[in-house]
Amino acid sequence: MIERINPPSLYQSPVFSQGTIAPAGRTLYVGGQNGVDAAGTMAAGVVAQVKQAIANVLAVLESAGATPDDVAKLTIYLDHRVDPREAYAASVEAWGEHRTAVTGVMVASLAVPGALVEIEAVAALQE
Repeated sequence: MIERINPPSLYQSPVFSQGTIAPAGRTLYVGGQNGVDAAGTMAAGVVAQVKQAIANVLAVLESAGATPDDVAKLTIYLDHRVDPREAYAASVEAWGEHRTAVTGVMVASLAVPGALVEIEAVAALQE
């Protein structure tokens, strides 16, 4: 459903696409997900928070009848104190081989106390 765009003149990442084309129709916007579980407990450390935030994104996708393959774009916000390489490795492990467009942003802080990561997604849904 999502068309991946990876021009040969750009870096060919094994884990993300340089661009995506989503068909017109229904769009799911997944609001920023932190490393908080269903009980409201914040995971300890950036790796655990990334994995929980992605699990939360996956739960929203599943509830809407979507999969990671329907995601056109992920945005990952990281607290400026986080090692982005550590967060990136955790996101690859948790997200799997679903090459979507990704933007990573380092921020001064996040709105949820104790949050080190926030992840949002845009997905194209089947009609």
